[in-house]
Amino acid sequence: MSGYILAIDQGTTSSRAIVFDGDMKIAGVGQKEFTQHYPQSGWVEHDPEEIWKSVVTTIRQALKKAAIEASDVAAIGITNQRETVVVWDRETGKPIHNAIVWQDRRTASFCEKLKRQGLEKTFTTKTGLLLDPYFSGTKLSWMLSNVKGSRARASRGELCFGTIDTFLIWRLTGGKSFVTDATNASRTLMFNIATQEWDAELLKTLRVPAEMLPEVKDCAADFGITDGKLFGAEIPILGVAGDQQAATIGQACFEPGMLKSTYGTGCFALLNTGDDMVRSRNRLLTTIAYRLDGKPTYALEGSIFIAGAAVQWLRDGIKVIKKAEHSGELAAEADPTQDVYLVPAFTGLGAPHWDAEARGAIFGMTRNTGPAEFARAALEAVCYQTRDLLDAMRKDWKSSNAGTVLRVDGGMVASDWTMQRLADILDAPVDRPTILETTALGAAWLAGQRAGVWPKQKAFAKAWARDTTFKPKMDDKTRNAKLKGWRDAVRRTLS
Repeated sequence: MSGYILAIDQGTTSSRAIVFDGDMKIAGVGQKEFTQHYPQSGWVEHDPEEIWKSVVTTIRQALKKAAIEASDVAAIGITNQRETVVVWDRETGKPIHNAIVWQDRRTASFCEKLKRQGLEKTFTTKTGLLLDPYFSGTKLSWMLSNVKGSRARASRGELCFGTIDTFLIWRLTGGKSFVTDATNASRTLMFNIATQEWDAELLKTLRVPAEMLPEVKDCAADFGITDGKLFGAEIPILGVAGDQQAATIGQACFEPGMLKSTYGTGCFALLNTGDDMVRSRNRLLTTIAYRLDGKPTYALEGSIFIAGAAVQWLRDGIKVIKKAEHSGELAAEADPTQDVYLVPAFTGLGAPHWDAEARGAIFGMTRNTGPAEFARAALEAVCYQTRDLLDAMRKDWKSSNAGTVLRVDGGMVASDWTMQRLADILDAPVDRPTILETTALGAAWLAGQRAGVWPKQKAFAKAWARDTTFKPKMDDKTRNAKLKGWRDAVRRTLS
């Protein structure tokens, strides 16, 4: 059997398909951006049909660039933007509304109502999550309440709910597979991470009919076979994981205490806690890192809503850079005597604050503040937020080796300046791997080892390779002063 594996990486701003060869090296890539819709302030939507077309296009691009046919692909692995909600007609496959994106904040008042009813503890105990608009459940409830007749149709089994992975699998298999994996299910506010089942009490509270929910499988499982008409041959789908869990797998963070952080549109840090389902006392999330052979491995997660999106703001919003990769060069030119802080709460603040009403702010500007200082503040904000997450994780989980080295991935990690500043602010080493496409690699590994053409867990972990280790160089006095200024800026921003 061929060792080629196709990874579908469906992200927040673009869809990508990557073909890996039998040596786990990239053989071909396709990428296509799609439209971001902002119907109201704080609302973010995607067109599911545009996402679907972008996925089909990029798969064909990747196969062509790899110079292979679909029949050469042993399996497909899928990774996706988590928490984004799609509802579609079970007969026609047509969505009933635009997808509501994880960044969307329209259900903030609903979350507050549930909190006032004293229900957050129930949700947190069962799901490991907090009552925040970020998660899928309240978005789904909103859609069922606002699309005429949809809740009744869902109760009759006429509608399907899914995160993006479920929608793609449905389309890829011609409607034959209605499934998801445990990592995506664990982000919905409807899945009990202890019992590993959809929770009837939570569904009742959210008024979500169980008839519209997919079957939940392991991350490496038989998810269906693609329709042969799509790409010229049938291909089994054998691996699925939400993007941050896939990155954890791609970084080979299989041992308790290992920590990875992905810097894409947002920033997401996951600390592997093994069999220990740690209940955070510092408003972090307890989540499923992966589930293999029916056995869940747990993690603590910190979610930062704005990371690379701050660089996009520099480029597209205030236009101080022409290309995202120029941000580090510009930040290096900043005046070291100016302490400028950007709190990028453009869509609220995530962990450990969870303030949906907070909005972005800049502190410390003078007449001499210019583009270089803005660039440095945007990049440093990501570093400060990561430090907040790491501090909270160490308080929650007292293991002696918790997060002593951070493995990083995502688009921002290509910047040496940013990674060095991250090591300085964390006062800890930062490891950048040779393969930066760790999210796609994690999905590919799930499918490849399931297909029997890629190595099992231990051998895969051994193959992980480091490109660069960034070691802290900043003195304690400077670091502490910077952190004090950051914490003051955040305090002033909280609603």
